[in-house]
Amino acid sequence: MNGPPLIKVRNLHKHFGANHVLRGIDFEVATGEVLVIIGPSGSGKSTLLRCINFLEDYDEGEIWFGDALVGYRRDGKGRLVRDREANVSRVRARMGMVFQHFNLFPHKTVLENVVEGPIIVQRVRRQEAERRAAELLSRVGLSDKLWSYPSQLSGGQQQRAAIARALAMQPEAMLFDEPTSSLDPELIGEVLEVMRALAADGMTMIIVTHEMAFAREVADRVIMMDHGKIVEFGAPEEIFRAPSEARTVEFLRRVVH
Repeated sequence: MNGPPLIKVRNLHKHFGANHVLRGIDFEVATGEVLVIIGPSGSGKSTLLRCINFLEDYDEGEIWFGDALVGYRRDGKGRLVRDREANVSRVRARMGMVFQHFNLFPHKTVLENVVEGPIIVQRVRRQEAERRAAELLSRVGLSDKLWSYPSQLSGGQQQRAAIARALAMQPEAMLFDEPTSSLDPELIGEVLEVMRALAADGMTMIIVTHEMAFAREVADRVIMMDHGKIVEFGAPEEIFRAPSEARTVEFLRRVVH
């Protein structure tokens, strides 16, 4: 752990009807830590990220972001009670998320996509928002694409623009939900390079990925999930070199070449 916990997940459960998707998830992420989540499709990885950012409500447990308990409030007697809206806006303002699909506004330029959040949500003056956006787009290698539209960009460029858009809100943590899964193989590297730079800069990150070499390189710790549970949790050298659980061994045998 590189610092005090920024994100805490306690006994998290989530159902979709009769399907018990998350089954008692527990972990912490320290400030500046990179946590990578691996596991087969359908194991609950993406649902977990969506619960942390409260894009999905959860049925039981607790999610803490700093001192904010997401989805709970105190009643008149000081007791914690579930409240779907409690602290949600406060947490989302402090946490960026990048999805499998880029979700850029197709009718806006790259620069306009990046400045939208700071101007509308944070009330940043346009001139300052554009200055910050230009810096971020240069950081992700898109300084020559400010006035391009998403349809004029490759998939890798669109995903880098989406990362810049999330960073424009100056988040304390970033969530990545398989950010390279919809990219052609030759475009994956350029997105991973941006994420490596964020890790080197000390950004707190939770990353769901199938890129095992990348996970091994950037992670401080790795979670292996299966059927809504954490099967194994440890340092990357432990998980990838000498996993202790048979399910982890089987999964890595299938996906690591």
